Amino acid sequence: MTTTPPTAPVASRPAPDRITAAGTALARAIQRVTASALGPYQSAVIRIGFAATYLFFLVRELPHRHELYGPDSPWHWDLARQLTAGNEAFSVLLWSDSVLWFEVVYALTVLSAAGLLLGWRTRTMSVLFMVGVLSVQNRSVFMGDGGDNVIHLMAIYLVLTRCAQVWSLDARRAARDTERGAQGPAPRRDVVGPVFWAVLGPVLLGATLMDGLGGTWWLPVLLWILWLSAAAWWAANRFAPGGQPRALLDVLANLAHNATLVVIMVEVCLIYATAGWYKIQGSRWQDGTALYYPLKLDYFAPWPALSDVLASSGLMVMVLTYATVIVQVAFPFTLFNRRLKNVLLVIMIGEHAGIAVLLGLPFFSMAMIAADAVFLPTVFLVWLGGRAALGRRRLLGWLPRRSRSPEAGGPREVPTARPAPEERDGTGEAPPHGTGGGHTLVG
Repeated sequence: MTTTPPTAPVASRPAPDRITAAGTALARAIQRVTASALGPYQSAVIRIGFAATYLFFLVRELPHRHELYGPDSPWHWDLARQLTAGNEAFSVLLWSDSVLWFEVVYALTVLSAAGLLLGWRTRTMSVLFMVGVLSVQNRSVFMGDGGDNVIHLMAIYLVLTRCAQVWSLDARRAARDTERGAQGPAPRRDVVGPVFWAVLGPVLLGATLMDGLGGTWWLPVLLWILWLSAAAWWAANRFAPGGQPRALLDVLANLAHNATLVVIMVEVCLIYATAGWYKIQGSRWQDGTALYYPLKLDYFAPWPALSDVLASSGLMVMVLTYATVIVQVAFPFTLFNRRLKNVLLVIMIGEHAGIAVLLGLPFFSMAMIAADAVFLPTVFLVWLGGRAALGRRRLLGWLPRRSRSPEAGGPREVPTARPAPEERDGTGEAPPHGTGGGHTLVG
């Protein structure tokens, strides 16, 4: 009888090295945050929302601009100078008490808000928008409300984002330049961007030398970094469009964008968390009657009949009061549950829409809804963009053929090598990526 020799034990597969796995995960995370600017649709909605909010506000207050922020303001120019000397705030309106200077600054703020809304030369417009917002608000600090504080912060944050990757004239211009390059002719040389750079440089230099940038250190540093980086970006695009300097600038821009997007998310969570926890400490919020009192104030009753109907129902007042507190306190804790977060997001947006109608605070509500947009699902925003593109095509289809002809100056079809709309998520925009898709620092 033969015996079978014992077989050697099969070596078990070694356990994965945890350090290697952690290093791989870290490398993937770094690759993700440096290779592309995340949240392109969310940042575009934030840009459009805040630019539209402040643009509508400035246009609505156009007849009263002198009383609010100009030479006829109860908060006189000398008082504003004394206040900013103490809190080191910045406002170009305090460079001169001339009526003409006020009109120029107000007009430039309106134009910058419109340019930022459309996404035209977005980097420059975002800087001018920030300067305009800070200047107008710091001129008469007692004229605002909570919505102005949010706009104040977001105007600064938008400067650091690549918020024109989609839904902007900059994205359309970049796509057309790419098409021209693919078809053979060289892309058109940018002239407007360098002109902006050349004009704003001496202005920034003069403001710095005359100590006109406020008493804080971060604002002049930020403005000078943006101005110098514009030159670096132009040089990289002009002399080495596919080289390492261009790639490095893209990485730095993506890092700044992604970090700022995180800051915006944290800011929104802090706003709701602090608001909710402060409400909990109030006796009127505890007994469910807090909503009743603003409904009975004439100042917050643009529709008295509607306010009376709502205030007459004790159950409805109690439910809305408690729901407001619960949603605001719970929202930051639901961010890791996508479905629950989306439900609370819809409720909060509806709450702000109700505040705009019932309490007559449309600009506060618009600002908060624009801030909430940072948490909107990308799928929903892509669908919304597709619906908007479809509506635009139908509107253009209803126009007379003559007005849409190239000879009449109307829009014309441009030969394109881009994917079809369904391949571009139905938005009519080229897919955002890290090496283009947004505005450049020059424009």
